[in-house]
Amino acid sequence: MRGLMALMALGFAAPVMAQGEKVSSPPELARAADELQPGQWVWASSIAPSGPILIYVDLSRQRATVYRNGVRIGVSTISSGKEGHETPTGVFTILQKDASHRSSVYNNAAMPYQQRLTWDGVALHAGGLPGYPESHGCVHLPYGFSQELFAITRLGVTVVVQGDAINHERTSDSSLLAPMDMKGKPLGQQQLDGSDYVWQPKLSPTGPLTIIVSKADQRVVVLRNGIEIGRSGAQINDDDPGSHVVTLTMEGGKPRWIYVGLPGHDEDAGKEMDEATMNRLSLPRGFYDAVKAQLRPGSTVLITQSSVGDDGRGRRLTILDRVKPTP
Repeated sequence: MRGLMALMALGFAAPVMAQGEKVSSPPELARAADELQPGQWVWASSIAPSGPILIYVDLSRQRATVYRNGVRIGVSTISSGKEGHETPTGVFTILQKDASHRSSVYNNAAMPYQQRLTWDGVALHAGGLPGYPESHGCVHLPYGFSQELFAITRLGVTVVVQGDAINHERTSDSSLLAPMDMKGKPLGQQQLDGSDYVWQPKLSPTGPLTIIVSKADQRVVVLRNGIEIGRSGAQINDDDPGSHVVTLTMEGGKPRWIYVGLPGHDEDAGKEMDEATMNRLSLPRGFYDAVKAQLRPGSTVLITQSSVGDDGRGRRLTILDRVKPTP
């Protein structure tokens, strides 16, 4: 077993306008984000002009937050799936982009600036924003915000969806992953003991990694382009009940793991992961070496209490399609 240390080593007073506002500093963004009303958004892309993108959707607060290079650059109100059509939660990647998409299910309805998360119909796109969940499963965004977001994303960008729009839960012991085959049929989870691992990088050979560290299961799962390519037992010595996200960036030619300031953990934003935190995770040597060799800027780690296997009651947080993104 080796610690995560070596793995990581490698590797605001402006008012919000009626619809959207562009600002140029973190304090302005923070103040505007705190005052958003349904249909409103704020955007500050100049704060972090380059770097990997991560999108965090908080169903409980009905907010979407965009991070670039670990820095918050945009916040928007959303409308997610209504009761009976709840938006699935967990970790997704953008599988397809279509600025002028129309629904093949709901009467050819317009879905401007669509960014697909699953092949069975869940996407980010411009849509109605009444101030409460009212979609059929998609995440509705303001039109202007969806334009700005569409312009900076690419296929394979990580989207984290958490919370509960109906019951306003912050965490869950349900499964975070429910892999699907090419036809949308659920796949069984691969069972492991505490030291075994599975590593199949050829299932998705290129693109940034999303690494899910489940403290509840003592498991680590590695995804690329929404496809599970690895899974391992682990030793995770951390009793923090919250979720955290860190992204691999390059500064001055050196790799750095930078925290994304998720809602409720705003103080994390821009901080570098320290040695003590890295050493809370130990992995089998073979798995550690395999993952280390694949790390690139844009690789993302989600640290969560949620499970990465069925919780025994048939509940799952996320459906991830095991197919490659397409233009």
